[in-house]
Amino acid sequence: MLSADLTYPATRKVDHVDNYQGVKVADPYRWLEDDRSAEAADWVTRQNEATFAYLSAISYRPALKRRLEQLNNYEKQSAPLRRGELVYYTHNSGLQNQSIWYRRQGDTGKPELVLDPNTLSTTGTTRLAGFALSKDGKFAAYGVSVGGSDWSQIRIKDLTTLQDRPDRIEWVKASAISWRGAGFYYSRYPEPEKGKELTSKNEFHTVYYHRLGTAQSEDQLAYEDKQHGQRFHRVVVSEDEKMAILTISERGRAALGNALWFKDEAKGDKAFQPLVPDIGDTKYNFVGYLGGKVLVFTDNGAPNGRVVAIDPAKSAAANWTTVIPEGKDSLTWVTTAAGRLFAHYLHDAASRIVVYQPQGKMERELALPGPGNVTGLEGADEESVVHYTFNSMLEAGSIYRYTPATNQTTRYWAPKVEFAADQFETRRVFFTSKDCTRVPMFLAHKKGLKLDGSNPAVVYGYGGFTLSNLPNFSADRISLLEQGVIYASVCLRGGLEYGEAWHRAGMREKKQNVFDDFIAAAEYLVKEKYTSPGKLAARGASNGGLLVGAVINQRPDLFAAAAPHAGVMDMLRFQKFTIGWNWVAEYGSSDNAADFAYLKAYSPIHNAKDGARYPAIFITTADHDDRVVPAHSFKYAAVMQEMAARVKPVLIRIDTNSGHGASSTSKRLEQEADVQAFLFQNLGVQPKFQ
Repeated sequence: MLSADLTYPATRKVDHVDNYQGVKVADPYRWLEDDRSAEAADWVTRQNEATFAYLSAISYRPALKRRLEQLNNYEKQSAPLRRGELVYYTHNSGLQNQSIWYRRQGDTGKPELVLDPNTLSTTGTTRLAGFALSKDGKFAAYGVSVGGSDWSQIRIKDLTTLQDRPDRIEWVKASAISWRGAGFYYSRYPEPEKGKELTSKNEFHTVYYHRLGTAQSEDQLAYEDKQHGQRFHRVVVSEDEKMAILTISERGRAALGNALWFKDEAKGDKAFQPLVPDIGDTKYNFVGYLGGKVLVFTDNGAPNGRVVAIDPAKSAAANWTTVIPEGKDSLTWVTTAAGRLFAHYLHDAASRIVVYQPQGKMERELALPGPGNVTGLEGADEESVVHYTFNSMLEAGSIYRYTPATNQTTRYWAPKVEFAADQFETRRVFFTSKDCTRVPMFLAHKKGLKLDGSNPAVVYGYGGFTLSNLPNFSADRISLLEQGVIYASVCLRGGLEYGEAWHRAGMREKKQNVFDDFIAAAEYLVKEKYTSPGKLAARGASNGGLLVGAVINQRPDLFAAAAPHAGVMDMLRFQKFTIGWNWVAEYGSSDNAADFAYLKAYSPIHNAKDGARYPAIFITTADHDDRVVPAHSFKYAAVMQEMAARVKPVLIRIDTNSGHGASSTSKRLEQEADVQAFLFQNLGVQPKFQ
């Protein structure tokens, strides 16, 4: 089915022109920004009708969805959290929309249900948005999000009776939930205007302390800033509850770093005091409080990261003591557990875990199963063991138990995914980008692959916001591999694969490096005869959706299909919507003359070429996405349907009651089946299902 066979819904154009830094820029689809209007709602309905008419003609689509369900129908479990003799963990039997919280006595006790998020709504689209156990194990505070929104309400579970308490905390966003005594710290925004909850500007983030059994109106104001509306404020409390740490950031003014303030709870401090007083371009993340010193991860003077100990009474940088020095590999996070420091490094975009004593003496490096991704490292300081989750391109998340005293590692729990893993292989390759930078990429495909350029392939990337693209498992990916598709995951600049320098080489005026890396990855796959342009698809989500939009504008000849999800497609106006101002530190802003020039040069909706032979494009978004608002995708779809030569389809799928990510397993699988069906159709793959 070609674009010529489709009739796209008519999209009204308006005569709207903006003046940016003296340059006039037309915005003919401005009206689609009001995505709650009746006209926009009608447009969404008609676009979905056209999209689903196309999808319904793909005969194997139902079988593909069934195969995705089969692959995802395996048990999933989180690393255990211990409170006294009780162990808390999440478990999903397979296709449950959300994982359920359970507890048991020790490792072998009978599971007891604590909280089932699947019962929070009849539609299954109300999801759990955080779960925090109190230090004494008597209560749990948990967040509830409706329809995929980033807004959440905090509720309290009494862990003795397993009943909810009447406490309700509203209008919470970008918040930690950190217990201290009989209450917890949280962050919220002022209540938005009625009917504008999903389009609120999100300003004046404020920290409160809620004491159990009281109304939210009685919550104690812990920290506010009435002068800087676009600052974030989050409080975490040390494990011994002696120290509260406040993180302050202001990415809306293009500051990459943060300030760090503290309150000595043991001394009864009433107000936060500066530890690192000012916001700059260096990061400071709280690690722990040991021996009267605050341990902080920072890239100050160390682009690859280090850990320092700060005496609150002598907080000047000259008095800092280095605990873990900067190394050759990128240090991305550090946590305390079992009386030790566990440092997570990246070596060529794969996890390394190094164990240190609290004073910084290295004990050893953990032996991992292979190149992969370590997450969920859990364990209280007083415990003798820690648990972590390891997964790789072909291994689903297995939980490992490590005992530091004996240096023993055992597999604590492993999932069982029903696919023939021995039929596939993964490899890490390196290619050279446009400016001669060496970039890693992970490939997964069937064994015995013939390098003749005939294989279909999907290349995925993100490239931004310090998010590293590590080798991880996806059951969805298996359905592609089974049909002979090569999956390529690229470690683009903009992440932390090689430290802060790698991040900064892919942001603001250097964002083009990210697109060049992705293009070079595709060219490598073609040159090495893994695939060919007529068999290659590009995928990305959010910042990765922007990536896909920019790359197919620059190299439409290199791809046969593209699937951008929830992309930031209007780079001149992103800061105008909801939390978009928070991305100015990463992207820059059209309000600045220098930034405007490079933003306009790659903004997807401003660089579409009239009459270009674009790849087949399948755009996905959701009506409750209040992070990257759906107007980005709406305007992009309208532009591409207008501009692209009518050779290949340009379709948009708008989900309902979902947000930036799918609000349930069922919705995620429905969308994934549609994306894969579109890709198969436009890569010339005729899938066969057992």
